[in-house]
Amino acid sequence: MHIHTMMNSPLTLVGILERACRYFPEVEIVSRTPGNIIHRCTWKSLYHRAHRLAECLQAAGLKKGDRVATLMWNHYAHLEAHFGVPASGGVLHALNLRLHPDEIVYIANHGQDRFLIVDDVLLPVLEKVKSKVKFERIFIVSHCGETKHKHEDYEAWLKQSSGNYHFPAIDEQDGATMCFTSGTTGNPKGVLYSHRALVLHTMAQCMADSCGISQRDSILMASSMFHVNGWGLAFSAAMVGAKLVLPGPFLDANNLLDLITREAVSVSCAVPTIWLAVLAEMERRGANWRPERDVRILCGGTAAPESLLRGMDRHGMRLIHSWGMTETSPQATVSYLKSSMDPWSDQDKYTQRAKQGYPLPFIETRLANANGIAPWDGKTIGELEVRGPWVAASYYNAPETQDRWTIDGWFRTGDMALIDPDGCVRLVDRSKDMVKSGGEWISSVDVENELMGHPAVREAAVIAVPHEKWQERPLAVVVLREGEKTTPEELREFLGKKFARWQLPDDVVFVDELPHTSTGKLLKAELRRKYSAWQWQ
Repeated sequence: MHIHTMMNSPLTLVGILERACRYFPEVEIVSRTPGNIIHRCTWKSLYHRAHRLAECLQAAGLKKGDRVATLMWNHYAHLEAHFGVPASGGVLHALNLRLHPDEIVYIANHGQDRFLIVDDVLLPVLEKVKSKVKFERIFIVSHCGETKHKHEDYEAWLKQSSGNYHFPAIDEQDGATMCFTSGTTGNPKGVLYSHRALVLHTMAQCMADSCGISQRDSILMASSMFHVNGWGLAFSAAMVGAKLVLPGPFLDANNLLDLITREAVSVSCAVPTIWLAVLAEMERRGANWRPERDVRILCGGTAAPESLLRGMDRHGMRLIHSWGMTETSPQATVSYLKSSMDPWSDQDKYTQRAKQGYPLPFIETRLANANGIAPWDGKTIGELEVRGPWVAASYYNAPETQDRWTIDGWFRTGDMALIDPDGCVRLVDRSKDMVKSGGEWISSVDVENELMGHPAVREAAVIAVPHEKWQERPLAVVVLREGEKTTPEELREFLGKKFARWQLPDDVVFVDELPHTSTGKLLKAELRRKYSAWQWQ
């Protein structure tokens, strides 16, 4: 006999959207639009517009599971799509507007996107791809009054809704959103997120030992909404009824600091590259400059150097180190200090905070290497494997990639890591970015982060370059701070305080800027290509 214990209420984004409207109707959503105008609305008005969007999509023939693509910056209309599309039974597919046109074409076609909503300022991007994609209808969100196009107007389309519409029944295992990995090797691969996965991720993200998000917060989303569901913060803001601030395309330090000050921001998120620029601007404003409210910053994408953690602390901004991937929705671990660490020295606390941290509840981690499952001893390196309710079980429509999952159902991340005896994860490198010199492994990330602690260095990359005797040796590629000077010898001497001689870069190249992916990660592959024939002295 089957005994019913609890109600079977589906965990869906619709529940989060309805809660925001019911309990926090007047809380603001502030956008800096692509037209550089500050637009203000509320969770109540956002709910009604998302409701209209869902009705219009159904009237246009959308069937459950159909993909609706967006090509938009972070602003109110993109937020409407993040809720309205999944609420209609469709799947939101936010296209990465910074990708090469050929990649956008591949992703839109592989995702089988039916409809597209696009910012008028991004029509030039659309022009480059539209002859090769199969969108049935294209809707333009007008920010700058751009009228030279043959597509439908988004606002006029929403006005066709009756308002007498009920969201369809949605199962929590139905698809809600879709993102593609940045294809560093081979074609990008799609991840289809279920409503259930996103709701559980949202609840974990709001926990005190995660991002600690509450109704009192004002959240600035400086990570793109087309990058792994905007790191989930839009859903978290809606669930707790927090104020949400969306910066549009204006991600430079001055604009971000203007919004942080003007909108009393207390939480933000972005990759370290963004915060390095913000820190430089705050230091230009003065050693004691800080916003009125202390700011907690979810930081991931690449490891944040300890020097960045220290620098941001001085200005009242606390970086919370996190690790995740497109395949983990994205947040899987978060770095915090346990109560037992309170007596530790400042240095030991910073060393701990620079690690990727502890898995969120329900996320499991382990390490695998040539000897099998590796011990948690803080010394043994292995490939990080993860599993949990918001970890992908497969890639969308890509059966040839099934080897990324183990027989017993763990996802192979491709990240090399150590795990401390207490379960704290520290990434050592991407497996392909490790330097293997004379049979010994060197972590490029460790050397980079130490280099960025040098007062003259703004950014650094360390790559493996072929070497006749040692197979590979590390080469450092360095961007200096404005007006600063240093030499390769001085930098090697600086690194020598922490690393053995064989771990030091054999040479240093000074450049004006480093190449980055569309999501702000260092493009090591490009650097390896550029310096593959480097002549060692």
